[in-house]
Amino acid sequence: MSYFGFNWQFNWVSRYGNVELTAKERDRLRALALWEETKDVKLVCRTFQMSQAALYRWRNRFNPYDLSSLKERSRRPKRLRSARWPLKLIQDLKQLRETYPRWGKDKLVVLLRSKGHRTSTSTVGRILSYLKKHGRLIEPKRTALRATRHRRTRPYAIRKPKEYRATRPGDLVEVDTLDVRPLPKVILKQFTARDVVSRWDVLEAHHQATASLAAKFLDTLKARTPFPIRALQVDGGSEFYADFEAECQRRKIRLFVLPPKSPKLNGAVERANRTHTEEFYQVNECAWTVEELNPQLIEWERIYNTVRPHQSLNYLTPLQFLQQHGIVGKNYPSHSHMW
Repeated sequence: MSYFGFNWQFNWVSRYGNVELTAKERDRLRALALWEETKDVKLVCRTFQMSQAALYRWRNRFNPYDLSSLKERSRRPKRLRSARWPLKLIQDLKQLRETYPRWGKDKLVVLLRSKGHRTSTSTVGRILSYLKKHGRLIEPKRTALRATRHRRTRPYAIRKPKEYRATRPGDLVEVDTLDVRPLPKVILKQFTARDVVSRWDVLEAHHQATASLAAKFLDTLKARTPFPIRALQVDGGSEFYADFEAECQRRKIRLFVLPPKSPKLNGAVERANRTHTEEFYQVNECAWTVEELNPQLIEWERIYNTVRPHQSLNYLTPLQFLQQHGIVGKNYPSHSHMW
């Protein structure tokens, strides 16, 4: 018995069918031909190792004048739900992301809600992905910035007592310097201070990092911090010797000094330096003279303390955190008083 005895329909297919078939599709055609010849469903299913349901399905689907009917149909839904977002939401999100290109969906959704948009973090993420996919979001190029620092040992070190705990803003402010090297032979020093409780930051740039300039930075810190400072923590850099240490003693500010090669113990301000590098220096056209850079840093400091949501503060800004805990009043000036 021939398994491939075609009736007139299958003979027509063999003569005039011009669609290329895969091995699996040819087996379907042969199975249908065998069934047509033998009328034995079980034999066909056993021979071609297919279920009866599949055989009946392909028999109903098969059109002898169209070999493409032996091909698998697309499993893609015929109707796809298209995302529909308010145009105003997309425009505001695009503007915020281009203004603050290093801020992700978690921070941006807080700002969008403050503008009156009722949206979720996942929706913001999907819109950002859509804008990137269609080339409608301009991402800034990363600019090279080396932030390294040469550490020196010091003859003595006063460690922070193990039992000391920072529970209020001002209980512990970490201070560090950041090397900014944007161009060959151009080196600037940024003094960074971060309160470990409220995440309030103060920034100031100088041509060099000396003990006398570090001592003057204490004046800046006092003027731009809305709470009294009770303790500072620094690493073993030479800028935190001599005049700086004497000024801390004169102001009756406790001074804790880290042991050599232990930057992780100053983790809050180290993280601050990384944030300022990624979110300020790498995405802005900065001036590279102290006189021009410091006004830009002051504006960024304002944004950082009063606009940027902080994940560690449950997406409050440092100013909102201070207001929530009664450190400053609700009407505390966000800029005019201190900057």
